[in-house]
Amino acid sequence: MTRILVRGAIGLLAVTSVSTLVMAQDMGEVTVQASRVVTKTVGRTASGIPIVDVSLSYGVSTQGLDISSHAGYLELQQRVTDAAQAACKELARQYPDSTPKDNDCAKAAAAKAMVQVNALAASAPKKPSN
Repeated sequence: MTRILVRGAIGLLAVTSVSTLVMAQDMGEVTVQASRVVTKTVGRTASGIPIVDVSLSYGVSTQGLDISSHAGYLELQQRVTDAAQAACKELARQYPDSTPKDNDCAKAAAAKAMVQVNALAASAPKKPSN
């Protein structure tokens, strides 16, 4: 019975994660996910597997930006970088013994999110130049 509940919960989490990413991309939003490894076990699953990885996601909106322009693209990159730094600082606050350090965590989170930024910029309709 416990296995069924765990599998159901994992399945629901996977569906929710995928639908959130799809919805975020449709709305012009980039998801920044920061991850850290906790040096001590923070808990165990129902089957006894230790939980040691934590993450925090922030949504970064493209609202008010023309990401087809260079200035808009740079502003979105800055928003993503700021969100990555904020997420990593929050994780460090909640889990002070976790790794990597803030700068490395933020660089990794921003790099992963930049894939989404580049995809949004590539698909943004180009405005004719005057």
